[in-house]
Amino acid sequence: MKYFFYLSLILSVISCNHYKMDYSKLIDNLSAQLNVLIESTHDPVKVPRSWNEENGYKMINKGDWCSGFPAGSYWYMYDLTGDERWKNVAIDNTEKLDGIQNLRTTHDLGFMVYCSYGNAYRHTQIDAYKDIIIQASESLISRFDSTVGCIKSWDHGKWQFPVIIDNMMNLEMLFRASEITGDSKYKELAITHANTTLKNHFREDMSSYHVVSYDTITGNPEVKQTHQGYADESAWARGQSWGLYGYTLCYRFAKDPKYLETAKKIADFIIPNLPADKIPYWDYNAPNIPDEERDASAGALIASAFYELGAYVDNSEKYFSIADEIVNSLSSEKYLAKIGSNGGFLLMHSVGHKPGNSEINVPLNYADYYYLEALNRQKQLKNR
Repeated sequence: MKYFFYLSLILSVISCNHYKMDYSKLIDNLSAQLNVLIESTHDPVKVPRSWNEENGYKMINKGDWCSGFPAGSYWYMYDLTGDERWKNVAIDNTEKLDGIQNLRTTHDLGFMVYCSYGNAYRHTQIDAYKDIIIQASESLISRFDSTVGCIKSWDHGKWQFPVIIDNMMNLEMLFRASEITGDSKYKELAITHANTTLKNHFREDMSSYHVVSYDTITGNPEVKQTHQGYADESAWARGQSWGLYGYTLCYRFAKDPKYLETAKKIADFIIPNLPADKIPYWDYNAPNIPDEERDASAGALIASAFYELGAYVDNSEKYFSIADEIVNSLSSEKYLAKIGSNGGFLLMHSVGHKPGNSEINVPLNYADYYYLEALNRQKQLKNR
């Protein structure tokens, strides 16, 4: 097994070097572009979520589910460059969010807190950051229902107890909270949520529903549908990426083989449905492919997840090579904005909520975050 792992790792490193753009130049360009974003969005409280030419910046407060991504992106720039300036910018944008750890009205605390304070604690080991992660985990598990076996996603809409596939991403903070505190309760609830989601969210082909709502009396699913995808039975692209990434991280922490098998099966659904440049359309079943919008955020998530998933299997190159192809595509002129354009965001062509006519074919801060995370994971592989 070790022989095949290291052989595939060597092959991956070779393929990683075939950039269409010189790697050091790429990082310099990313730095220059994010400087444009920073200089254009000075605000003591708010952070940028998106931008379009007609309306300019969409600035959000700390209660928005996307509030943690800018800080996280700057932490990854610090990883990629070693430049203390990025550390200082990351700290400033992380500490803007103080107070969100007490929110109990959202399941998105993993995105909001772990992408920001989680990365901050990883770099600094400051106790105050650790305490915020723990308190955010307490707030998140207050949304857990033992009859359903899940953390509730939304407090709005017509659903009784909605759980969205996105919620798999918030489990990372709970697993980490158990490591930090030595208290297994966070991990146990994360595992229960992952198991319930595995039972009810996936179709036979391992594509995923976006929303499953539960009856709180029986704990059984009452409806399975979409909210941001094309149709209830379609495969919303970012949702498939959330599931892939989520079960990969569950395997990292829980080491349960069924999570690894789940991640591999989700990957087996995704891979043959990717177009030639490996950046998915916003929904794999969108009716007008190839005349449909791509979702760079879904592609960035796949790349980042595949760099991790590849480290857990014998056939690592299967995942590493596709991750490299995605990173190369995202680093090309087709998706990577020219310096000074795109409002200073890195990636073009993401889709937030097409059925809601919201954030269609625009930059999104979480697309940049997972693109930078993928680059950082690629760099770690090359340096192993």
